[in-house]
Amino acid sequence: MKTPYDVVLRPIISERSMDDAQAGKYTFEVATCANKTEVKHALEEIFDVDVDKVNVISVKGKKKRMGRYEGFTAAKKKAIVTLKPGSKEIEFFSGL
Repeated sequence: MKTPYDVVLRPIISERSMDDAQAGKYTFEVATCANKTEVKHALEEIFDVDVDKVNVISVKGKKKRMGRYEGFTAAKKKAIVTLKPGSKEIEFFSGL
């Protein structure tokens, strides 16, 4: 069985995600095999918040090369989580 920390890997900190955080939307990198309900339950357990909606985005790996050798960066999955209006904020994003 997966723990909540196996589902939610790390927060994504960028200009766009910080702008969305003011509107109650938070961006996280999640496990590639995780679905919306697993992400919702994991975030509610980790941060003790009320999740309204979860949007999941699969990001394909980019093609990279070093000299004549080619490869791909790892594929990942992002989740944009919207909190309910009465829910408390996630403190991790408010300190930045």
